[in-house]
Amino acid sequence: MTCGFLVLDKPAGLSSHGCVGRVRRAYGLKRVGHGGTLDPAVTGVLPIALGPATRLLPYLSGDKTYRGRIQLGLRTDSDDLEGTPLQQGPWPHLDATALERALGGFRGTLAQRPPAVSAVHVNGQRAYKLARQGQTLELAARTVTIHRLELLGWDPALGQVELLVSCSAGTYIRSLARDLGELLGCGGCLASLRRTEALGFDLDQSVPLEALEQSPPPALVSPLQALAHLPQHHLADDDLAGWRCGRSQPCGQALPLDTAVVVVGPDGNLAGMARLQSEGQLQPRLVLDAAG
Repeated sequence: MTCGFLVLDKPAGLSSHGCVGRVRRAYGLKRVGHGGTLDPAVTGVLPIALGPATRLLPYLSGDKTYRGRIQLGLRTDSDDLEGTPLQQGPWPHLDATALERALGGFRGTLAQRPPAVSAVHVNGQRAYKLARQGQTLELAARTVTIHRLELLGWDPALGQVELLVSCSAGTYIRSLARDLGELLGCGGCLASLRRTEALGFDLDQSVPLEALEQSPPPALVSPLQALAHLPQHHLADDDLAGWRCGRSQPCGQALPLDTAVVVVGPDGNLAGMARLQSEGQLQPRLVLDAAG
């Protein structure tokens, strides 16, 4: 049974959905899904789950890391260079000290308004569809966390700021570009972006899109490797039948309630996922090879 993760280095110009289609054809599978949408212009780490691994995506770390360039002096309707310009002008004279001071307010937990052209749902529809219909949207701010925000470079001639950003799921780097420009009084938008880490995977594990043309296609990252950040419970031979029927399992580990636990079968392979629902008891949440 094919079950695992492919870490794709997504090229520019292709949607995340388009990448999933390529993977389906390469592996001959219908059950394929990606973790963390990338805009077509954005490159980098796109984790793709195959087979039953699609059900493991919620258990992976949601944090992501990006390297990006922000263009100051330009506002667009999509908060990046792909959109229609709304305002253009000069940027202020800045040095690294001034930029560091401005960036300080974006570190930590903050309220961030998503771009109008985004996948956020508004009354049951995607915001980008409503924006393309000419509707003016002012999306509600959401709480996000920027764990790390590092100034990598500043080109005063081009008005471009290069940043490293490590953040929680749901953070928009386009919004960061827009808000930094607003703070500096000149407007700003995202010029380019590359994701270097997502869901616990990084570029070192990634393969280019062209690798899908190989026969056989690239080997997958095993589910146990992808879930290595979570505690494990190993089933004894006598426990396997009960687990496959969905029965709770005794757990001798001292863990907080509702902790997600990786359940490993007697053969050393992933048997499923459970959560600690009461002291000393694991309740099955996902059972692979369930009985019946």
